[in-house]
Amino acid sequence: MTEAPGAVHSDQHADHEHDDHHGAGSRPRLWRRLAHLGHAHADIPRDAVLSSSAQGIWALKISLAVLGATSAAQLVVVAFSGSVGLLSDAIHNVADAMTALPLAVAFSLQRRPATRRYTYGYGRAEDLAGVAIVLVILGSALLAAYESYHRLLNPQPLTNTGWVMAAALLGFAGNEGVAVFRIRVGRRIGSAALVADGQHARIDGLTSLAVFVAAVLVLAGVHLADPIVGLVIAVAILGVVRSSALSMWHRLMDAVDPGLSDALLSAAAATPAVERVGDFRVRWVGHRLYAELDVVVDEDLSTGVSHAIAEDVRLRMTAVEPRLVGVQVHIDPCGHGEERRG
Repeated sequence: MTEAPGAVHSDQHADHEHDDHHGAGSRPRLWRRLAHLGHAHADIPRDAVLSSSAQGIWALKISLAVLGATSAAQLVVVAFSGSVGLLSDAIHNVADAMTALPLAVAFSLQRRPATRRYTYGYGRAEDLAGVAIVLVILGSALLAAYESYHRLLNPQPLTNTGWVMAAALLGFAGNEGVAVFRIRVGRRIGSAALVADGQHARIDGLTSLAVFVAAVLVLAGVHLADPIVGLVIAVAILGVVRSSALSMWHRLMDAVDPGLSDALLSAAAATPAVERVGDFRVRWVGHRLYAELDVVVDEDLSTGVSHAIAEDVRLRMTAVEPRLVGVQVHIDPCGHGEERRG
């Protein structure tokens, strides 16, 4: 039968059950305290998982509304100004708004419970959505580059420059607000895809400022400033593609910040009765963190006490990182048995 991914394992050889006949009073106080601790549950905090996904969906709804309104206003100005720089910015904003859709689907999927087939749940859908976001950003960069290059070859006068400047400032304000919001929520729930989406929005805001500068240069008589800025925006978008793709690569390859790994490992090693920590693995699945580790304890301990130690390890690790929703602890007895048998 498939076990829940949040279960704490306290595996110990059967030949160590011989000390169960000792009364509870004969054990040191530490063992009695740990045995009591063993009655705590070690299941995934389902409410916390649902809450984090709900926060992600809420952030995406707000972002979609803000960027949708900003893009619509910019496209109206593009229609009567002919600004290819503003068109590039609007295209990018539309793409940024649309990236909310695959992320929303992914967050919705993550609210489903794990199954016999998907024993870790549907967290990887978020990472796949991040890949889709990177591809959308790349597409917007290529489209912006094409439109700007075409306008360089076929220059057209820029009209209603004041409206272009106003729309550019609106684009900056909308994107920066969305960027701060997405990054803050993404970091709080541990979503690399949402943080990448927020960084994307921040670059959008900077490109909107570039459109504003281009409009000022056009007023000063530099008529090719508009398509040139469009090309600059395309290059800036490619920079976002690179950083976002690297971030998603790390997630798909189960890479974790070494500082986080060290903190969790130290918490496990500092647990009373743990002599040392053996194999240690930790990875993100969407915005949920899972860990697996082997800990070495005295082989004379009973299975019940060993389980309590494993539960103590889990509690200490989740205190360090609350987004750690699944901990599998394997108990290894230290090797004194061979000496006794000899």
